[in-house]
Amino acid sequence: MAARYYISLPDPEKARGGKDFSFVSHSAEGFASELQDALRNDRLFERWRAAQDDPDGVDPGLGATDPSAIVTGQQDDLHIDLIATTSIPGAVFKHRLRLLAGSAWELRDVSAA
Repeated sequence: MAARYYISLPDPEKARGGKDFSFVSHSAEGFASELQDALRNDRLFERWRAAQDDPDGVDPGLGATDPSAIVTGQQDDLHIDLIATTSIPGAVFKHRLRLLAGSAWELRDVSAA
């Protein structure tokens, strides 16, 4: 079952995760595109997994992908709003966002898609 996640990046310049996994964009469209890519394929997950002390011990469920995930972004004054529609489980979705944005994001709402 797909869910729609409403995310806010209150200070987009602080929405940076680990140096090897972080968002690099500065526009709403760029943030949306990077998150969509992270949901549609496992490249971000595989880079993160390879950096772990025991890559083989990482839960493979964290590598879930949704090739039909859609993310839109909109600049609203100084913050950015993202809407992600995906069937990826919530815990995996949040893990990807933490990799990309660190703790500089807010989950505003979740609804069925």
